[in-house]
Amino acid sequence: MTDEPTQALQAPEERILSGRYRVDSLIGRGGMATVHRGYDLTLGRTVAIKILDRDLARDNTFRTRFRLEAQAASRMAHASIVRVYDAGEDLEDDPAGGITHTPFIVMELVRGRLLSEIAADAPLSAEDAARYVDGILEALEYSHRAGVVHRDIKPGNVMVTDDGQVKVMDFGIARAVSDTSATVAETTTILGTAAYFSPEQAQGEPVDARADLYSTGVVLYELLTGRPPFVGGSPVAVAYQHVREAPVPPTQRYPDAPAQLDPIVMRALAKDPAQRYPDAATFREALDAALDGKTLSQRQLTHLADELYGDQRRAQHEIEHTFAELSSENGVARTQSGPPTAWVWAAIALIVASVAALAFWVVESDPMDLRVADTVDVVDVTGWTASAAERELTADGLEVQVSSQPSDSVPEGAVIETQPGPGTSLELGAHVDILVSDGPLMAKIPSLVGGTEEAARAALDGDSGLQLGRILPLNDPEAAAGTVLAAEVDGDEVDEGEEVLEGSRVDLTVATGRVTINDLTGMPYELAKKEFEALGLTVTQTRDDGCTATNPLVVETQNPAAGDVDIHSTVTLRVCAPVKVGSEDPGGENEGSGNQDTGDSGTGNKGAENKGSEGKGSGNANG
Repeated sequence: MTDEPTQALQAPEERILSGRYRVDSLIGRGGMATVHRGYDLTLGRTVAIKILDRDLARDNTFRTRFRLEAQAASRMAHASIVRVYDAGEDLEDDPAGGITHTPFIVMELVRGRLLSEIAADAPLSAEDAARYVDGILEALEYSHRAGVVHRDIKPGNVMVTDDGQVKVMDFGIARAVSDTSATVAETTTILGTAAYFSPEQAQGEPVDARADLYSTGVVLYELLTGRPPFVGGSPVAVAYQHVREAPVPPTQRYPDAPAQLDPIVMRALAKDPAQRYPDAATFREALDAALDGKTLSQRQLTHLADELYGDQRRAQHEIEHTFAELSSENGVARTQSGPPTAWVWAAIALIVASVAALAFWVVESDPMDLRVADTVDVVDVTGWTASAAERELTADGLEVQVSSQPSDSVPEGAVIETQPGPGTSLELGAHVDILVSDGPLMAKIPSLVGGTEEAARAALDGDSGLQLGRILPLNDPEAAAGTVLAAEVDGDEVDEGEEVLEGSRVDLTVATGRVTINDLTGMPYELAKKEFEALGLTVTQTRDDGCTATNPLVVETQNPAAGDVDIHSTVTLRVCAPVKVGSEDPGGENEGSGNQDTGDSGTGNKGAENKGSEGKGSGNANG
């Protein structure tokens, strides 16, 4: 064996997003994003991280829309929806000195297969197809009630877990994309395929929940036949078919498809949203009923198709007839009684391809620069750091002046706006003001704790920039009445000198100068005394001569009774007097002769504070 030099393999540097999410192995790649297995370092759980293409992030409007839609999606918690945990932007310095924004979302990691993979294996049975579509509709029923329209339902956005649970993902992303995309061609480039578009989406019209139901109908069609109802060489060609052509019933596309689901698919694929199912719940009910119902006859199915697609079917016949007439006028030999279908569709394909090429050229080509050579457009630097924005605008030949102001909505150090605004055409050397956020206005907590309530009110009512909130009374055995014990802002205790948002309300906890005592009658005297003394109270004792003492002494009454008393006040406890031994009288303050300790006679011996009769006479305490 020969010795060969070895080189240590260096592990690739870990990528951490927002200081919290570690990006691990690649799971999948799509037209607009890559999906990675990841790990949440804060909560200690495995997640899926979808990192969007950086080209999408160049548009500030998209980033804002994406963040808002991701937040809306994160509020949806349903078993049939992949949970969105978080969304953010990864900020990196680019070679030009600016900052690159890469949006990402953090989702629940689902173990299973994409529905697109399942559909690619073979057409499914009616039961399996209905089960998967029912899961999609269940998710849509929930999201539509929450006011969220998905806009991109397709098998690639549906996961089937290992135990058969259907989970729909990417809620809100399609809207963020479509609201910032100018053309159908551009939108479909981002979303990957137009095969599942509704007609209203293809025409750039406003959409509602019924657009999702149309896309679900396309998914059901594909599960039953192995392909979507409309395919073409370009997104524009497919979009044209969604708008203008009637779909072929699944059983005519794939004879083994379950005939009882033909009317369900045809209804879902109606061009007019008003002719589709009104909501996901109705779609689910119809699908469930169809599994147990009878199949339509060919005449009934034709009648349904005429009802739903009459205009499109007539238009197709008119197009075929027109092309047939044109071919006859140009001397094209006809060898069949009907119109030359192959020739007609070839011509249509040529027209569609031309439209698609034109759309692609419009999207991909740079617009004509009609500006005067000595002018420049103001770049949108909103959200950039002040230094990066200044470098960018200076490099464009503009004079820059930076100023700042507080802002509650824009992070400190980020650009709020420029004057003139983005897109304004200026001469080289023109002046541009950049307004940068100082962050929210802050105020310092004045000296409050330990002072009086009156002094605290005066401090907050002055020029502190703060407001007096609630006054919360609290019994404290040591603090005098009116002493401020604590100050809080939004439930958090604050200290002198601490900075909080200007205008914050400061809640004060103020001593009442009183303490609460309990009813300790029946408790051993010594224990009661300790409890009251722990509250800073003074305890005195009186003897009740009308009862016989127990061992240990027990509190008979207390004054004052249970409730609030002033701090450092006195509590008087009344106990029974001890009995005088050897006397028929229970003892007491007896006057007469006798000596308690020696038995010698004498006068005026009162006994040892014994309770009992007050009778006078001779006697010996020891008998």
